Amino acid sequence: MNRINKCIMVVLLVGNIYSHAQQQTVVILHTNDLHASFLPREAFWSKGSPKPFIGGFRELQAVIDSIRNIYELSLLFDAGDVMTGNPITEYVYKGAEGGALFEMMNMIGYDGWTVGNHDFDVSVNNLQKITSIVRFPTIVANIRDSSDGFPIHNVEYILLTKGGLRIGVFGIISKEFYGLVNKNSARNIKILHPIETAKRITTIIRPHVDILIALTHQGIDDDERMALEVKGIDVIIGGHSHTRLHKPRIVNGTIIAQAGANCEYLGVVLLHLENKKIVGKDGNLIPLWIHSDRPETQLSKFIDSLHLIVERDYATVLGELRSPWIRGRGGESGVGNYISDAQREAAGADVAFMNDHGIRQDVGVGPLTKRKLFEVLPFRNVLCTFTVNGEQLKTIVEYVIRERSPIQTSGLKVEWSKRSDGSIIFHTFIVNGKPLDERKVYRVAASDYFIGEARRYIGIEVSDYSMLDLTVFGAVAEKIRREKFIDSRIEGRILESRRTD
Repeated sequence: MNRINKCIMVVLLVGNIYSHAQQQTVVILHTNDLHASFLPREAFWSKGSPKPFIGGFRELQAVIDSIRNIYELSLLFDAGDVMTGNPITEYVYKGAEGGALFEMMNMIGYDGWTVGNHDFDVSVNNLQKITSIVRFPTIVANIRDSSDGFPIHNVEYILLTKGGLRIGVFGIISKEFYGLVNKNSARNIKILHPIETAKRITTIIRPHVDILIALTHQGIDDDERMALEVKGIDVIIGGHSHTRLHKPRIVNGTIIAQAGANCEYLGVVLLHLENKKIVGKDGNLIPLWIHSDRPETQLSKFIDSLHLIVERDYATVLGELRSPWIRGRGGESGVGNYISDAQREAAGADVAFMNDHGIRQDVGVGPLTKRKLFEVLPFRNVLCTFTVNGEQLKTIVEYVIRERSPIQTSGLKVEWSKRSDGSIIFHTFIVNGKPLDERKVYRVAASDYFIGEARRYIGIEVSDYSMLDLTVFGAVAEKIRREKFIDSRIEGRILESRRTD
């Protein structure tokens, strides 16, 4: 018996213990943070050689169908962030960019989903088109528009009847929404308080259901907080934090499950009921190891056709990495330096800033294709410029040092240390090759997302800026094409010194 079938059998045998005792078992299958991973990927963490492949929608469908063939009382939900991560999100399908992903989810047979922050990445208008494509409900209770309507064809909750059981499902998105979504995409969107909304919905539907499920895109910490503060939720299917819970957590009687990210695992929650009362809760994750002998399906044909399109358009080699692009873990990185340099050069600026969380993937030494670069920079962030004087720039760098702001810089060469009273002294402060002039006006480059979150990253609001006819992705791609061979390294651009003078 192969590895994946063993995992499925473990899940099903647990359920059979209860079914033999004339009790009902409801199987809740779940995914989250798929990030457009409709194709399998190499399991880079595996010690074997060659490394096996894992994930993708074809394998996901096969495993789901295997479980459904045994359990009639099964449901399938997604907890958001279907979008962003693969170039398929750039292609229009049925009027929506990324719409093909949701057509695949239609084929797999989802029963409902809640949205994540990255599902807004293209625009609210595009998400409206996506939610018109799906043949399953978009469930999110705490999103409204300025008129208190439902802007993305969302509903607060749904009520299902399956096997004589009444099941209620509601959805919640993170209260941090405005700090996660580009301000252009967040326009006219109102986020209600998650805990208060969950309490209100639970009060409404709990008396009318046997099982109450919350689909959340807020992260494991907020899920645990919700379980503690909101009575009556049986299951929380979570997303956003990419937490791989091989065994669900139980907090205040609520089972909390999350399946990692990138379609590498299928989550399974088992609810065992007697006389419509839950008497047991369990769960697991099933790794989606690839089986090349899977029979062809309508979905697999659709996947293959989309794969050909993406490969044709994104297989172009832009250049070659001579050193790996490894994202910084709370500090400067070679890839961050290169991306911020590309922004500064393309904008003709003195300084550039890049937020760490906008750099989404590491890349090893070797050919750098357009697809690999897209996985590093999957957002449609537009390159912008604004101006600051030298005194403001000095204050910005002090803020970055003091707050350990998660950004990368270009055009700065700074050496600093702390005085005994905790204040910062600059020993070197070079801007675009010349010493800082506090009276000079400097041109700064950054993405439109970064500018919208400028207070968080650099401690100031930016209200007056210009948008260029170029994306960050485009600026970086052009620099790679021009240079051909890339060897970007850590340089100590903002470096703490042991000097005290």
